[in-house]
Parts: sequence; C-alpha cells; structure tokens
Amino acid sequence: MARNLILGNNSMLVSLDSCGQVSDLYFPYVGLENHIAHDSVHRIGVYVDDEMSWLSEDEWEISITCAKDALLGQVRAVNNKAGVKVSFGDVVYNEKNIFIRNVEVENLSERDREIKLYFCQEFQLAESDRADTAYFDPYSRGLVHYKGQRVVLINAFTTEGQFHEYTVGEFNTYGKQGSFKDAEDGMLALNNVEHGNTDSVVALSFNIESGKRASGYYWLCVAESFSEAHKLNQYVLEKNPQYMTRTTKDYWRAWVNRYDYNFYDLSEEAAELFKKSLLFMRAAVDDEGSILASADASMLQRGKDTYSYTWMRDGAFISLALDRSGYYYTSKRFFEFSAEVMSEEGYLMHRFAPDRTLGSSWHPRVQNGKPALPIQEDETALALISLLRHYEFSQDLEFIENIYNSFIKKAANFLSVYRDKNTGLPLPSYDLWEERYGVHTYTAASVYGALRAAAQFAGILGKTKSATQYKNIATEVKQALEEHLYDEDLGAFVKMVTLDENGVKEKDKTIDVSSVYGVISFGVLDAEDPRVKNSLKKTEQDLSVKTEVSGLARYENDGYYRIDNSTPGNPWIISTLWMTQCKIDTAKTKSDLEIVKRDLDWCVKYSLSTGVLPEQLHPHTGKPLSATPLTWSHAEFVLTVIKYLDKLEELGICKDCNPVKKGT
Repeated sequence: MARNLILGNNSMLVSLDSCGQVSDLYFPYVGLENHIAHDSVHRIGVYVDDEMSWLSEDEWEISITCAKDALLGQVRAVNNKAGVKVSFGDVVYNEKNIFIRNVEVENLSERDREIKLYFCQEFQLAESDRADTAYFDPYSRGLVHYKGQRVVLINAFTTEGQFHEYTVGEFNTYGKQGSFKDAEDGMLALNNVEHGNTDSVVALSFNIESGKRASGYYWLCVAESFSEAHKLNQYVLEKNPQYMTRTTKDYWRAWVNRYDYNFYDLSEEAAELFKKSLLFMRAAVDDEGSILASADASMLQRGKDTYSYTWMRDGAFISLALDRSGYYYTSKRFFEFSAEVMSEEGYLMHRFAPDRTLGSSWHPRVQNGKPALPIQEDETALALISLLRHYEFSQDLEFIENIYNSFIKKAANFLSVYRDKNTGLPLPSYDLWEERYGVHTYTAASVYGALRAAAQFAGILGKTKSATQYKNIATEVKQALEEHLYDEDLGAFVKMVTLDENGVKEKDKTIDVSSVYGVISFGVLDAEDPRVKNSLKKTEQDLSVKTEVSGLARYENDGYYRIDNSTPGNPWIISTLWMTQCKIDTAKTKSDLEIVKRDLDWCVKYSLSTGVLPEQLHPHTGKPLSATPLTWSHAEFVLTVIKYLDKLEELGICKDCNPVKKGT
C-alpha cells in the first residue's frame, strides 16, 4: 500500500497510509529503524451506537491532504452510516521527536451521543518481534512501549481530561490477532503490562450534542531512554499540542518560502507541488547526511527488502535539487556522508543504511568466474558532479578543500584508472537501473562529467597537474563514448556494450532514456549535435506510453512491475521528466516550452492528494506502482521547474524568474 504522506524532523519520520493510519515510524535515523512491521498498522476505530467501525473499512470516505507550504497532514474521515466525521491535523514536531494528532470528532446524527475514538499501536521496536514490553505508567498515566534504547510513550487528552480507558496485550502470537479485538465491544480490559510481541490501545470518549464537535489530542514521544521519553511528554503538557502544531507549521512555511520564486505561467498546482517536493525531500534527509530513497516499507523489493536506504545515485540527484533550490546546508550533509562511506579505493558501493553501514545488495562480486566490483560506477561519478554544483551555488571553498583528498581526489583517481585499456571506456559495472552488467552510455557520460568536475576542483585549489590529468582523461572517455556508444544504423546512443580482450564485443541497442539524457546532462555533447537530436527523436518515439495515461518508460521492454506487453514499460516520473529536461535544453522560443507546462501538470495529475509522487504509474489507470513516495521523483520535479525558469531567463522571457543564483 502506498504511503500517502510523510512527516518528519530529520531524526524521526512518520508515514500515513490511505486511511490516515500510521504505517511507518523511523527513529533514530530517517529510514532506520522502522518500529512498525511492514504487515502491521496503527488502526483507528470509532465506537458509536454499540458498533465499532475501523477507518480501514469501506463505509468510510477518507481524504488526506498536506497543508499548503508545511509538513502538516490533514485527514478527513466521514462515515454517513454511523453519522460521524473525524478529522486529524498531524505533525512531527520540528524541534523534538514527538508525533502529534490534533483530533476533532463531529456528531452528524440528529441526537446527542457518546462517541469513542480508539487508537491502536502495534510496535515492533528495533525491527524485531521479540522482547518488547508495554505497560501502563501510573505516574504519567500514559502507555509505554520499550526495548533497550527504544522507548515510546503514548498519551491522549480530550478537553475534559486525560484518557482513562486503555489496554496492552499481544498481537500475531499464539493465535491472538491483537488488542484491537478487545476494543470491538466498546470496552477495554485495562490490562496494564505485557511482554513479547506487544501492542496497546487507548480510547478517547466524547459526549457530543447533535451537530456539534469535540476535540482532543493524541501524541507519541519517541526516545532512547525512559527519562527522555517522560521529559518529552511533560514538554507536550506544558507547551500544549495546538501551540506545537502551530509553531511547526510556521517553521516549515518559513523554510519552504525562503526564496520568492516567480513561477511565471506555471499552473498554481505545479507551483504548489514544487514546494511540497522540497518539503518531502527535506523530510528524507537525515541529520547524519543519509537521504532516504522511500519511506514506503510496504514495497518489499523483490520480496526481500525495502527502499529504506541511501542510494548514492538518488542522493546525488536529490542533493542537486536542494542545491539548485538554495538549500546548501541541507545537501552538504549528504556529501559528508558520501566521504565517510567511500571505499579506500575511491568508489561508492551500491547503497547504504542511514547509520553508514553497507546496505543489502544483489550485485555479485564475481563475473564470468573472475572477481568484480559490485558497483554502479555512475553513483561515484554522480556524487562528484553534484558536489561541483554544490560548490557553484554555495561557494563553500573551505568545505571543498577539506574533503578534496578524502573524497574528490580518491573518486577521480578511481574513475581515471577504472577503464578499459583497448577502448578507453570505463570498465564494466551495473547500470543506473541496477540490472545490467556492462559498459553503459549513461555511465560513461557520468564518468566524463565527473572527471571534468574533478579537474575544475583541482584547478580551483591550484593543483594544476591533477587538473590537466583529469581533463585529459575526460577527453579520452568522451572520444571513446562517441566512437563506441553511438550507432549510426540505430540513429541513437546504445544502452550498453560488452567488452572482451580485443575491445567492443557486442552492442545492446535497447533504447534507454538515460543514454541520451546522460550525454546531454553531463556535457558530453551539445543538445544541437545531430547525434543527440537523432537520439532524442528515437527515444521519445520508442519509449512513449501510448495509453490515456501517457508518460515515458525507462527503456524498451522494461519488466520491473510491468503490467502487460502493450507498452514499452510503465511510465516513470523520472524518465518522463528527463525527456522534458532535454526538451528544455533544445528550446529556442516560448512556444517550445509549452510542453514543459504540460508535463509538469501531468505530474500533478498523477500525484496523490497530498502531493506525493510515486516511482511509476500503472499504464492504463495511472495508479501508483512500486515505491510511493519516491524522493528521486520529487527531486526531478524540482529540477525540471528550476531548469524551466532558467531557460525563461536565458531566452529573455522572464527576468529573475529564479531567485537562486550561483555563488549567492
């Protein structure tokens, strides 16, 4: 199930599902640990007129939105049969690890009634279903779940006072479904301690006149110790949840409106999605520098793992989007993270956990019976390219000087020597899509761009010998790319080639959007080059999804989550916007940019009601497929808008459309 909204403060992240239920809770890192199992959910139920109704049932009409310019969730749930409307205003407090729900219950019936609201918690602390403890604390009169250095304290109030009905128990063990079953008769057992695979339920009771409303609050305090959890709870009691929600909203509004963008003639919805994308990217950046690919823990990749990692590829694009938007200090953390996890040899591995440990991978360390690096070389290259963009906008020379030897030089030296002696191309590695092993046009283009970036860094720091060396090797890579990776008969850049001891063995002529995008984006060839023009035409022709949904597939016969064979693959937000960016590069007039507005509005159309963008879409229904949200999708939306605004300035159509300039 897609995650409809993420809320966070860079050490804690909470995601909500389509029913407004808490489905993921990450702490103490964004992406690690998830204290809610992928098959668990924090149910919410309404008990009225001797009947229980869970928000996950079909009789509820639920809408979830994200407040304008703020990471504030707005959930509205209406059950006309039961005559009840429930509303939540949700935040993760920006200053401390506290999740707050401002609750409002409306009695739609023509008579006065008691309405009970049940909040159920199913934690698996530290991502383990063993040795948890849950208990009722008589001092705070809250519920506490703990295991080791993971403590969650739950509290709730109405305007009439603190909750008084609760229970703790077990779920998914010994045939027990969970304590939520205890709530279905409208009375809880008041069991006050349990251990094992524990859960809990807390109830708020409202006596509401016909047509009237009542309000309350519910919060989770998340900490590494009992004392800290209790301090957080006391903080909420002293500050008031409503005040904390308002100040969090004010903080995010100030953050996202730091720059006054002139969106020119973009739609209001596209402008709003731009800001939401910035907020969702910000929520995905951990204080320690990792960038979460997706909070969607329900999306078990190949049934084995989630997207709760930092891919250096995704991180590089997301940090680039943050830099281009003026948020240099946020993106700086990613480069510090990258320098820390880089190997001694100068390459970055497939992906990393937020605590900087190596993530799981399906890349083997043996190819054709010989040792091989299990890497995507483009990830190392992209980090260098994005770092140069970071410097161009931040002008943080001290930072560049500080990581030159530990990161820039190491990466550049690796990229320089990790090449085939016969062709000058990079040696084989996995493609950016993590599927094919060989020498890819996109990877070669990224290596060229990275070596040019390294040469620029070396020149800035007065290392003229290294600058010349990196520049010369980049030229060799470019020449090799032009010679071996463009196919005249195909009229396009190929996806990849395989090598043997004599050079190029065979070409994979699959059309892949990344090939032409990489050649343009990383500066290998100008957009006006005939080979680029031919490739763009061929790519759009072969990868367009010819359904009502439209969009662009990643490459021909893309099998990842493929629905049927009537399309080249599912439309991806990333691939569609990459083609849009290429068209911005080739635009000569204002009319040439009309397609940009169309494509941005296409993203708006297929975003969720909160503004969340998925990885890919069902080609016939437009429903989200795979990880939702995907942070990289939001980064490409932001980068496309920025590129559009820059093009308007370049063409003299709009003066100062983009307030973020290099070196400011």
